[in-house]
Amino acid sequence: MVVMIEFRQGGRRRIDRVLDPGFLAAIGDRSMEELRAMRDDAAQEETDLSYLRRLLHARMDIVRFEEHRRADGTEDDGGSVMDALPRILADNAIGPAAGRGRHQTVEPSRAESHRRHVEALLGDTGLSDVAALSDGELTECTEAYSAEEASVSDHRIRVQQVMDACNDEIGRRYREGSASVDELLRREREGAP
Repeated sequence: MVVMIEFRQGGRRRIDRVLDPGFLAAIGDRSMEELRAMRDDAAQEETDLSYLRRLLHARMDIVRFEEHRRADGTEDDGGSVMDALPRILADNAIGPAAGRGRHQTVEPSRAESHRRHVEALLGDTGLSDVAALSDGELTECTEAYSAEEASVSDHRIRVQQVMDACNDEIGRRYREGSASVDELLRREREGAP
């Protein structure tokens, strides 16, 4: 059973608020504090979606490794996915970044929830023993993880567009002088948001 990430119009989750078409309504009339809070909500959601993508990529890499191992006819060489796991995950970690990666200043807020979400994509598929899966089950894993990754990536791009709109408005105010860097620094010294 595939469980796709989704936006729910009128929903109460952060992703629902951030992607709601009204979220950016009258952005020019919002106070700087509201703009920063909106940007911070979008930044936290982007961090969470990025974390979810990384979880999906790791699982996709494991499944692809097993598919390639079978296709290369190296099933009987004694090497297992578990033996190769550090290399599989390290290759993804040091490879070139894909997409619109950004410096993230916050930690994922829903790491455990995202882990459960990824696990629920296919129920108990036996990913911990990927070599025991049939070719059909491997294909099912690849398709499910790829579809979910595409959905998460789409939502992440939309959230990044919201972040960009908030940052553009904040930047415009600083450029035009309606916001002051000195005021920002004073507020930070005082611990104000």
